[in-house]
Amino acid sequence: MNSSCLIQGIPATGGREELYSCTAGHRWPFRRDTASAVRIAANYERLQFGNRTELGAAARTDCRWWPVASGVVIVTRVVKLLPTPEQASVLAATLRACNQACGLISAAAHADKVFDRNGVHQLTYRRVREECGLGAQAAVRCVKKTVDAYMTLHAQARAGLLGKQGSAQRAKALGRPIVFGQWSAQPFDNRMLTWRHDARTVSIWTVSRRLKDVTFTGEPGHLKEIAEYRRGESDLVYRDGMWFLHAAVELPETALNTEPSGFIGVDLGIVNIATTSDGIVMAGRGLNRHRKRQQDLRAKLQAKGTKSAKRLLKKRRRKESRHTTDVNHCISKKIVAEAQRTGRGIALEDLRGIRERARFRKPQRATLHSWAFHQLGQFAAYKARYAGVPVVHVNPAYTSQECAECHYIDKRNRPSQAVFKCRSCGVVAHADHNSSRVIAQRGEDTWTAGRESRVPALETGCLDAGGNAAASRALPARSGLLGPRR
Repeated sequence: MNSSCLIQGIPATGGREELYSCTAGHRWPFRRDTASAVRIAANYERLQFGNRTELGAAARTDCRWWPVASGVVIVTRVVKLLPTPEQASVLAATLRACNQACGLISAAAHADKVFDRNGVHQLTYRRVREECGLGAQAAVRCVKKTVDAYMTLHAQARAGLLGKQGSAQRAKALGRPIVFGQWSAQPFDNRMLTWRHDARTVSIWTVSRRLKDVTFTGEPGHLKEIAEYRRGESDLVYRDGMWFLHAAVELPETALNTEPSGFIGVDLGIVNIATTSDGIVMAGRGLNRHRKRQQDLRAKLQAKGTKSAKRLLKKRRRKESRHTTDVNHCISKKIVAEAQRTGRGIALEDLRGIRERARFRKPQRATLHSWAFHQLGQFAAYKARYAGVPVVHVNPAYTSQECAECHYIDKRNRPSQAVFKCRSCGVVAHADHNSSRVIAQRGEDTWTAGRESRVPALETGCLDAGGNAAASRALPARSGLLGPRR
């Protein structure tokens, strides 16, 4: 078994036990109830397998999987609806009714401690139809939406994201039903939503009647992808007075490069957003200045407190988030394009938990918590998978103190934020560039060591790349957690 199977993915649909695949082509059976299906708009985000393995002194990590039969990259494409005022009022009533039903389902499921889909359906289906005026399929979608929310909550609890067992935080999160806001997104399947791409309209179910000829618009490339590759549900979203549909699109996946010529190490930071082992520095000066301007403006408007100030605050909300997202998209696109062009893989740091581990003074906390390193890593991972570029995550311990030439580790190697001076071999380098070279070396070591390893497989058994049954007793260690070279 290849312990360097870098596993990223999406939740499967269907039966209770399904096959999942890793980048090396191995097939693994898992039960659905061991996974956390996390919904993001119309798409499904990464599936995190709950069983964790300790690798010596390395950090705990999760494995990520996708279905064998996929062969695709699932992304979300957004189109804007252009309803008439009458259509908009009907859509608003529909969204409020669906979320009212989800609240009712959530309260009933929490009170009876029933969280499986069949049990929740039997418990609440008729009541939802009678009290909320929903159609049969809409009631089914509301049940599924609520069950998914509880599945996510319980998976977070198992992973320790809601606090330790017996903590007040965990008890508070699990001790009350999930609440759905009146404008929460609502999924619509193919029975409730019909796309007419030639006319650029949709036909959508509502609580009053089926609305036909609701116009939509969007980026031409995205519209073409929706017409050709859309699968599954689409989410109806209301935001800032506008209506959107988030459609899940299954784009064909490029064959993975299983023989990379090397790895591009990427050091993530705040002063420099990303620094590659090729010496390319994506400075964070512009983004940090933008954040400071937005923070100062928000503080002034909040202190002002007038109606016009509140209107401006409402108008400018998410402006900083949208700008940061755009910057991360641009940076991740450049990194993946360079890796694909040169036939290399990408090595990233596994920085999960850094906000809990790091200790900063009060003026620095806003900077730390607005650092979107996870989003940048997610963007790079899904773009890399679409391009067939392998991605590994390595242990970030001591990458800032290790010399890329002689691998000597010393805290004094880093006299300042920008400068690295090795106290063993005397090398002087840009600190982030040195760190990225260390990350690249760890990524290559991880990839090579993983392909040669023979780690025992899972308890439930697995099929190897050739489809033959293999003995299995334990979960294979996830790669990317090698410690620093000594």
